[in-house]
Amino acid sequence: MLFVALVSAFLKPVDEKGLPMYRLLIFVPVSLVLYLLHVPPLWVFLTSGLALIPLAGLLGEATESLAASRGPLIGGLLNATFGNATEIVITLVALQHNELTVVRASLIGSIIGNVLLVLGFSALLGGFRQNLLTFSSEVAQAHITSMSLAVIALLTPALLVQSAHLPEKNLQAAALMPLSLWVSAVLLVLYGAGLFFALRTHRHLFPTGETQEKPKWSATKASFILFASTVVVALESELLIGLLEPALHILHFNRMFAGLILLPILGNAAEHSTAITMALRNQMAVSLDIVASSSIQIAMFVTPVAVFSSLIWNHPLTILFTASELVALTMAILIAIRIVSDGQTHWLEGAQLLGVYAILAITFYFVGG
Repeated sequence: MLFVALVSAFLKPVDEKGLPMYRLLIFVPVSLVLYLLHVPPLWVFLTSGLALIPLAGLLGEATESLAASRGPLIGGLLNATFGNATEIVITLVALQHNELTVVRASLIGSIIGNVLLVLGFSALLGGFRQNLLTFSSEVAQAHITSMSLAVIALLTPALLVQSAHLPEKNLQAAALMPLSLWVSAVLLVLYGAGLFFALRTHRHLFPTGETQEKPKWSATKASFILFASTVVVALESELLIGLLEPALHILHFNRMFAGLILLPILGNAAEHSTAITMALRNQMAVSLDIVASSSIQIAMFVTPVAVFSSLIWNHPLTILFTASELVALTMAILIAIRIVSDGQTHWLEGAQLLGVYAILAITFYFVGG
């Protein structure tokens, strides 16, 4: 019944451009039926993963409609809170299943996917239509500062462990959990300060894209779809994470590859398509804002939320990322900084970003972490 309500509430206002993605909603009942019929786990895993793609789009559409009806300040806060709702739900479900390796990898993978895959496709495809894509270098510098700060915060615990020579995993967790909690608290404070900067004191610096359009749905309808979509995302995430072990065994994927590459793509597909669409419309500033805002939110909001939430299930999540994850993250941020710092980009730089992402994906597929 919940699926029927979602479809009936949504499909009428969808335009032709948005319809193909939302046809994937058929995988919601398909995944549930396959699960109830006890078919091989790989099929349930794949269909539940495909179901998450349109559900993430529904969450995004509902959040944007609700935000548009509440004014710029409340709307900005709603977008800042629910902008990565799918990733938050998947992360919480994975924490409940004690998949700490997958959680850490997916947090890093979401940032890498944003700054390499999404920015790369945006610059590549937008660059084919426009000789040169331009955006505000001042705004780019603000994003760069925030992302650099987040990377430094994520690097610190790993550097501490190496310098303190804590060889035992239990000792690492005991030493790093208080540190992780304090760092997470600081990140949340800085994230709030960044929102105040973007929504109040320096709102004029940030692109608004098409926010002047009327909301697609009423506030009541958007609230219902937001709630219903979140429930279904939680259900599909339970199927996806619950069958992760047998599915990875069949696919010959390691957990690091699944977290860094597979899960972020499924959870971010709808948002990725929006950023690329904006670039095709020669609105690279909006694409960059989507990429940067999502990356900053993952590092400075979703990661702290995951750390604090892990205590609920007594599965403490420290921010002790592996060396390979941190190297990949640092590389991604550095090359992204180099490309966006001058306020312009073109298709070749997009291809280079995609090349780096492909190299990282291949490496983690064969080597893992």
